[in-house]
Amino acid sequence: MSDEQTPSGSAEPGTLSGGPQPEEIRFFGTTWLHHDGGYGLRRAGVAVGSLALAAAGAVVLRFAFQGLEIAAVGPFVGILVIAGFAICSALAFRRTWDGFRRRPDPAAQSAADKSAQSLMLIGFIGSLLAYFCRSLIEAPGEKLHRAEYAAARERYERRRGARTGNPAAKKPRPKKRR
Repeated sequence: MSDEQTPSGSAEPGTLSGGPQPEEIRFFGTTWLHHDGGYGLRRAGVAVGSLALAAAGAVVLRFAFQGLEIAAVGPFVGILVIAGFAICSALAFRRTWDGFRRRPDPAAQSAADKSAQSLMLIGFIGSLLAYFCRSLIEAPGEKLHRAEYAAARERYERRRGARTGNPAAKKPRPKKRR
């Protein structure tokens, strides 16, 4: 979340000009803030789209598995392939779901991202299903973005409130009574 100031003409409705602006969410932009601009239709579209892509991915994986059956590689390899895709899908689901709840630690992010890229690629169905499940509740990542935006607004208001008045003007001291 950035506290960058933008020109007053580009401020989001309901926000103060010059304050922090809401971060955009993929497919939703900033409509998640006030649930306007077709937010409900976008959520429905994301849910249907991610479920359709997960189903298409399952069909593609079924064709790949049929290729293994045609190659007669044996039941052990078939079990390994199914278990591998199931485990990778479960890990991808969990990683995607956690990404909607909290931001990853920047220090550990680079090493973990490189090692998890192949798991996320193999378990793409789990990631799509996490996107589908989250879009039934809210825009994926909306709760995280809303909390960050509220915290940034509060920090902005606190800083702004501390700067009100003329700091150079001295307040008159009450005279001591003798």
